[in-house]
Amino acid sequence: MVNIKINGAEYQVPDDSTILQAARIAGIKIPTLCYLKDINEIGACRICVVEVKGARSLVASCVYPVNEGMEIFTNTPKVVESRRTTLELILSNHNISCLSCSRGGNCELHELCNEYGVDPHKFEGENPTPEIDYSATHMYRDNSKCILCRRCVAACGVTQGIGVIGANERGFATQIASAFDMDLADTACVSCGQCITACPTGALSEKDDTAKVLEAIANPDKLVVVQAAPAVRASLGEAFGLPIGTNVEGKMIAALRRLGFDKVFDTNFSADLTIMEEAHEFLDRVQNGGTLPMITSCSPGWVRYCENYFPEFIPNLSTCKSPQQMFGAVVKTYYAKKQGRNPEDIVCVSVMPCTAKKFEIGRDDQNAGGVPDVDIAITTRELANLIKRAGIMFNELPDEQADSPLGGYSGAGVIFGATGGVMEAALRTAAWKLTGENNDAPVDFKEVRGVEGVKEATYEVGGKTVRVAVASGLANAKKLLRDVKAGKASYDFIEIMACPGGCVNGGGQIIQPASVRNFTDIRAERAKVLYGIDEKCEYRRSHENPDIQKLYKEFFGEPNSHKAHEVLHTSYKEQKLYR
Repeated sequence: MVNIKINGAEYQVPDDSTILQAARIAGIKIPTLCYLKDINEIGACRICVVEVKGARSLVASCVYPVNEGMEIFTNTPKVVESRRTTLELILSNHNISCLSCSRGGNCELHELCNEYGVDPHKFEGENPTPEIDYSATHMYRDNSKCILCRRCVAACGVTQGIGVIGANERGFATQIASAFDMDLADTACVSCGQCITACPTGALSEKDDTAKVLEAIANPDKLVVVQAAPAVRASLGEAFGLPIGTNVEGKMIAALRRLGFDKVFDTNFSADLTIMEEAHEFLDRVQNGGTLPMITSCSPGWVRYCENYFPEFIPNLSTCKSPQQMFGAVVKTYYAKKQGRNPEDIVCVSVMPCTAKKFEIGRDDQNAGGVPDVDIAITTRELANLIKRAGIMFNELPDEQADSPLGGYSGAGVIFGATGGVMEAALRTAAWKLTGENNDAPVDFKEVRGVEGVKEATYEVGGKTVRVAVASGLANAKKLLRDVKAGKASYDFIEIMACPGGCVNGGGQIIQPASVRNFTDIRAERAKVLYGIDEKCEYRRSHENPDIQKLYKEFFGEPNSHKAHEVLHTSYKEQKLYR
């Protein structure tokens, strides 16, 4: 610990703290724009400057270390004027069409400008209007709203280890774009959306598909069904002022009904279905000499990454469709038959924490009923906007339950939204099977829980040794796969999620500002929601779900049957995109 003074008051703080961190300990919030903890620590934006006694100029608090006896001043006239001037300079070539911006009401730049009382026209000058890149399936880039903070660049390069975007040109002409100004669609972008959640302004946004949803609901000839992913209920409440880590499952279902959907189902159901297929696929590979390690295929960002960067691991991928796609496949086959409807007359909408799901619905081999399994994928943010536009008073809604027969789920299905959840869910059913369908088989596999980038565990189940690994964030996945290729690591089963922390931290989740992200682990708080639901579930293993049992009895026969493979499994191929 070291002794310092902040604004005249004395504090003891850890000796490895930056001024920004020390101020936070003292209960003082220093504004930032470019800084993201462990991701983008470059001191470039100069919004976080403070005075330090003895220093010749203002210093960037996000990268400046404390030392014994340091005296810091965070709110002097000189500091305030510097921050205000920096903000006004940023606005000098910034598109301030705030009323129509996708980040209206949730823009870090706008909030700081309000706090510091800036004059948006003080430094008016040349204000170019760059072309908006709409090429990607899942998002667009509007560089007229970019402030060159480079948080998106760091999210892509550091967090994900991909780096398909960076700073092009120099000086006033600097812009964030792909190499050689290629369209994003022509790069090996994996559609994860981590750049969107890192952006402090409206320069990056998912493509808004809410108009398609409303059009479908308004069509009397269509049966419009909706599914909501496990992680959505752990984040949606944040859009309505509820604390991070609030479970809003019941209100979410009530809101979806009030939006006009004909049936409100739950992706947790198809997460259970995925486990039935995936766990049995894993056991088949183990017992019959199949390709190992088997690697999960639930995350479309990871699957696209594998096809682009590690095509040699394509045979290792589980052939199971993701829960989103399995749900749509069941709706367009089993459910359509039960309802006496043509698959063409059913519109399947998914609410996902993931922007890559917009890409996934257009993948090849995702049309079990002869039509796309899922028609429209929207993010948690898009759902929040739909609810607000419809005048639905979300926080006052009663809790409601999903419809049957595609709404019931086990605890194993709900934990899919957290890193390690797919692995644990699969192990629950695999252990039950390996121990002779013994209901005393283990249920909790806590070694694979937590937000660490890579986790490993070894289990002795039914006389077999099962070695597993879990990775979240593609930079971590890259390291893990390289170790496997080099023979440095050996596993039977690997779970990979594209987003750090899993779906709870997906690129389509409610965006929290850096002032929250830097000091609160939102991944862990949201994951607690899912594990809390799991603990209270009547059924905690996928094969125990009565709705799943009924589906196999009436339609599929048994897991990995010929019919199940026709409807629930898919294929992959190497991509030739620039990388």
